[in-house]
Amino acid sequence: MDSEIITNIFGDLTPVATIIILAIGVLSFPAVQMFGKKHVVTWIYALVIALVALAVDIILLMSDYAGYYAGEDDMANWIVCNPYTLYMQLLFLTVLTITVFVCHSSIETTKNHSGAFYSLLFGATTGMLFVVTTYDLLTIFVGVELTSISSYAMVALKRKDGRASEAAVKYAIVGGMSTALTLYGISMVYGTTGTTDLILLQAIMFDGPPFTWLFAIGMICMIAGYGFKIAMVPFHMWAPDVYEGAATPVSMFLATASKKMGLGVFIQVFLFMFIMAKTQVCGEAFQYVFAILAAVTMTVGNIVAIAQTNIKRMLAYSSIAQAGYILIMMVVMTPEAEAAGLFHMFTHVFMKGGAFLIVGALICAGIGEKISDYKGLAKRAPLIAFAMMLFLFSLAGIPPLAGFTSKFFLFASAVGGPGDASAEWVWLALVAILNSAISLYYYARVVKAMYIEKGASTEKIKIPKPFLVAILVCVVFVIVLGVYPDLIFGYAEAAANATFGI
Repeated sequence: MDSEIITNIFGDLTPVATIIILAIGVLSFPAVQMFGKKHVVTWIYALVIALVALAVDIILLMSDYAGYYAGEDDMANWIVCNPYTLYMQLLFLTVLTITVFVCHSSIETTKNHSGAFYSLLFGATTGMLFVVTTYDLLTIFVGVELTSISSYAMVALKRKDGRASEAAVKYAIVGGMSTALTLYGISMVYGTTGTTDLILLQAIMFDGPPFTWLFAIGMICMIAGYGFKIAMVPFHMWAPDVYEGAATPVSMFLATASKKMGLGVFIQVFLFMFIMAKTQVCGEAFQYVFAILAAVTMTVGNIVAIAQTNIKRMLAYSSIAQAGYILIMMVVMTPEAEAAGLFHMFTHVFMKGGAFLIVGALICAGIGEKISDYKGLAKRAPLIAFAMMLFLFSLAGIPPLAGFTSKFFLFASAVGGPGDASAEWVWLALVAILNSAISLYYYARVVKAMYIEKGASTEKIKIPKPFLVAILVCVVFVIVLGVYPDLIFGYAEAAANATFGI
């Protein structure tokens, strides 16, 4: 596919084309709501903006477009557009499109301030796109904060629900602490190296890592600050409360997009910085730090999920565990590991996103959020029950679904081969496999409730059509990516190679 049609429209601004499209939406939604009057007008406009941005990104990705936007000051590589940035933008825009598609049908999302809601949703996504297009600590920080502040407000917009207000307050307080830690860490790194440019930092690490106490404290603070964004243990306690309190489409957006932004930051900052320096003392030290964090995160997430009775809290702890799996790429530090991690991030969009869509659809149909409310669901909504079973089994890594394929690639990258340096992480792969087995227990508990246990009612459940369409799309991708991973995996490999400069 040729990118000429996009470059003819945007010219030198092509590297920031998707950001411009979303920014137009952010600024215009309140006006569209005011003059459109009907909520459906704002929804259709939001869906069109999301689809246009998604189409632009797909065209650029399939045409292997690469370039950068430097601005008037001609600061080299200020905004970078390469296979990695386009891949991550595809992930974020896919989640945005699905979220917008179901928002109008959800009884949980506000209709009184739909213009403000869509501005916040698109503003959060704009921050995500900005994060993955820059290689400077301060500009990455700006993008992360744009997403975070918009997310705090979106959680609070679930009106007349005390849980949402409580969740938003907790989210903002803990998020403020993470912001402070991140800024402090950046200041320590800048004070030690004299730069916030990641390309220069990588060169400094390669020449001889400045492993002073100031630098170590700065890195630890940044890991803690950005660890909050991906709900990494021990910075994970906000996630269950926020996912439970927020409107389900917002919970889906946070679990599948916001968390991936945090993982993108880990790639942008830590993986990129240590790629060439991993043989140095500093690089090796942080490999072990990430190994411990990955093992603890996946274990805590899966074990605590067993005790949950609320389906949204169970999915939240499951999401924490999934972050632990993906952190394996930060430990191994090879192109193969990053490609596997990026692929798992994409399959996670459809697995976890599909599960949250079902929860949201059932809430619209009057079904509660407790696992016990799902008893007898197979008789009342057989298609929905089957889809939920597919999503949960895919999350557990049951073949031939997408979760199995992406986990196989990810865990295999930690095993390595004979004489491979990554073979030292076999123990981490074993921990991950064990955790996948543990997760099957609480996923199977939901399947048991749907298919074996009897519910109080046998009345058929009516699902809103937009939810049904979105769920079916997720089902298709969970199956197709399981048996034909090359549909996406080739782009994940190109993205990883771009990070490693291959």
